Amino acid sequence: MLSDRQLKLILEKSDILAGPEFDKIASEAATLGKKTEYYLDEKKIVSLEALYENAANYYQLPFIQLKNQTIRKDVLFFIPEKIASIHNIISFDTDNKNLKIAVSNPEDIEILEFIKKKTGLALQIHITSPDNINEVLKQYHKSLKAEFDYLSNDKLKLVKSDGDTDLKKLASDLPVVRIVDTLLEYSVLEGASDIHIEPEEKKVTVRYRIDGILHNVMVLPKTVQSGIIARIKILANLKVDEHRLPQDGRFKIATNDYKVSFRVSILPTFDGEKIVMRLLNEKAQTLTLEQLGFQPGPYDLVKRNIEKPNGIINDY
Repeated sequence: MLSDRQLKLILEKSDILAGPEFDKIASEAATLGKKTEYYLDEKKIVSLEALYENAANYYQLPFIQLKNQTIRKDVLFFIPEKIASIHNIISFDTDNKNLKIAVSNPEDIEILEFIKKKTGLALQIHITSPDNINEVLKQYHKSLKAEFDYLSNDKLKLVKSDGDTDLKKLASDLPVVRIVDTLLEYSVLEGASDIHIEPEEKKVTVRYRIDGILHNVMVLPKTVQSGIIARIKILANLKVDEHRLPQDGRFKIATNDYKVSFRVSILPTFDGEKIVMRLLNEKAQTLTLEQLGFQPGPYDLVKRNIEKPNGIINDY
């Protein structure tokens, strides 16, 4: 969202509103507790879309209308949902070298630098309105919790198991399949390196490891525990009826957007079998030393030492 300073400069250059007139409107908006750009729209001085089109001209950047854009989920997830919502920024296309993003405030340099370093891609910046971004986020960028809203507690109670003989049938039940598929899909899109499915006394906790930190992403009812474990065992070609010994396996998911191998470890615990899955993205880009974020001094040190035929790294 644009600041009042930016709005004033844009409107003056576009011959829409003179400085003193803008100051008066901005003061009225502040008194009413409203954002100036929305107050301008409310007063029919300039619509939000027209305002950001003029902002694009002012910053000499392309304006984009996202409503008619089809955005791949893996591209959208280059920018985490919280950052996208807070900073009004969204990624909508990439060619694996450049990332096209739409922002409402191109002067938010700190977040742009963060995204550039996190993705390792050059940014192609476009401007669009905050409402445009929010509408796309609501349509595409759902949280993991939102994906499970369709499952009421009544439906989840239907997937409990009465014994090992029912496990294979349980693993093929639609609610269980959708839960596991969604957990796997979101782990890839969120850039997780590991998935932890941890049974507890009255619930099942799902956590993703992202950038080395474990994040709680979902708490599921205890009734789905047997079905989820059985489903993952079948995917990894493990023994469905073995509950007392650790098991290790693997499986692979390939789509047009990504190809990921999952290494599965299952360990018996007091409250049930705990599952840890390691994700290996076979299409992941290999990062250079520059993209890893080395400062000039440490970069020169590492570069100089790795070119030596033997020995260890020295700090001189």
